[in-house]
Amino acid sequence: MRRLYRALRIAWIVTRYRLDTLIPLERLPGWLGFALKLSPLRLFPVGERSRGERLRLTLEELGPIFVKFGQMLSTRRDLLPPDVADELKKLQDQVPPFPADQAQRVIEKALRQPINEAFATFESQALASASVAQVHAARLHSGEEVVIKVIRPGIERVILRDVQLMYMLARLMLKVVPDARRLHPVEVVADYEITLMDELDLQKEAANTSQLKRNFLNSALLYVPVVYWPYTRRNLMVQERIYGVPVAEVEQIKAAGVNMKKLAERGVELFFTQVFRDNFFHADMHPGNIFVDVSQPENPRYIGIDCGIIGSLSIEDQNYLARNLLAFFKQDYYEVARLHIESGWVGEGTRANEFAAAIRAVCEPIFEKPLKDISFGQVLLGLFQTARRFNMEVQPQLVLLQKTLLNIEGLGRQLYPDLDLWTTAKPFLENWMKQRVGPRGIWKKTREKLPDWLEQVPELPQLAHQALGQLADWQQSKQRQQAQLEALRLELARDRQRSGQRWVGLLLILAALLSGAGESLLHWFNHEGVTWILLGAGLLLLLRR
Repeated sequence: MRRLYRALRIAWIVTRYRLDTLIPLERLPGWLGFALKLSPLRLFPVGERSRGERLRLTLEELGPIFVKFGQMLSTRRDLLPPDVADELKKLQDQVPPFPADQAQRVIEKALRQPINEAFATFESQALASASVAQVHAARLHSGEEVVIKVIRPGIERVILRDVQLMYMLARLMLKVVPDARRLHPVEVVADYEITLMDELDLQKEAANTSQLKRNFLNSALLYVPVVYWPYTRRNLMVQERIYGVPVAEVEQIKAAGVNMKKLAERGVELFFTQVFRDNFFHADMHPGNIFVDVSQPENPRYIGIDCGIIGSLSIEDQNYLARNLLAFFKQDYYEVARLHIESGWVGEGTRANEFAAAIRAVCEPIFEKPLKDISFGQVLLGLFQTARRFNMEVQPQLVLLQKTLLNIEGLGRQLYPDLDLWTTAKPFLENWMKQRVGPRGIWKKTREKLPDWLEQVPELPQLAHQALGQLADWQQSKQRQQAQLEALRLELARDRQRSGQRWVGLLLILAALLSGAGESLLHWFNHEGVTWILLGAGLLLLLRR
């Protein structure tokens, strides 16, 4: 009942803000466009708000899951009109805050002390506000400037309700659209639910932040603020306050004299370093979470916050992804097709040459072009349409990676539209593959495994003894099985022999009965003794064991 109410409320909010006016009728089938023109929705006034504002307000009113969707869309100016993108940009850190006194009560309850005892100063006005939490500036008694991140009260209940609705829609999709099975909608929702629940636990976010800081300690690519663990709880996190320019403020970054080409290239390098070197990547890299340190314009560095959503891949997925990307960069579409077939991600019986030709038709036009002329959104759409022909399945474990890649593309497009993504990424991937499968990589793996091997050396005699014992047991078992099989074979042969004897016995008895049954047969037998001989022989064969 609650899910039905939520679905009706979503429909009402969408209707109230007249989001139907955002649908380009000219791109719809004729009958559908005509139906929308006659829709009762047109009885509701559009009002004076712009289309971008109406979309932003709709997403804000629908809740955190929809706000996050709007945050991702805000980075894709190649897919949205400028006025809509500008409005959605406000979702990154300008969601309406909840009251300061409510935030203060949450902080005091979590720390079990008054706010003035925990902090030297506390700014009641929110520094930033997002879909799941908001941030207040403060100062510790030891003098450090910090920010306090507080989870919105009651937000977990709202998220769980929306997730249940998403499950309902995913299951409905499976029933209504048979082709949706290869998209694994239920598994995708399940992964998203785990991600959202992790984001509500600020202790996990603090741990992610600490790990990311260790990964990029003294790095020229990324700076991660310090976490103050004594003040961190499940619904509360305190960390170092950073000062940088939001990455979305491109004009301000340019005004500081920053080398935009280098900044954009470092963004690509940062992404691939996280995914392949560390296998630990920030999966919520929308502009609201990324700042730029402009203190050294020719050596700019990113500043990352909000590590609530972190992704990682299995070793197999890492290797698969790297080999696929390298094959794409080399325009070796047959290798891409072969890797897909080997992984089992496409339908059985797929021909590599046909799949390669389909991929070539989609990807060939994008190569050797600057980023401003390439839209990953369009490429992904083309690949999706191609995948339908070959029953390719969506891999839920890669959804976060795809989302992060789209965010990176959006950032690169804003910072330096002429960035050559392929030239920037290819050397990094080639070097990573050499480190994995080259002599250095093999030596590194051997060195890592050597302590485990040496630890097992004293156990080798015992293991060898056990192996020999198991081999002897196996040979004895094999001999017993062979003897049993031979006995069974002989028993079957005897059964076949006895069966033949019985048939002969029955025929002899039948002949005996016929010989004594009538005079017509007596001329063939000289005396009655023959009849008794036949009868006796037949009974003997029947009764013989």
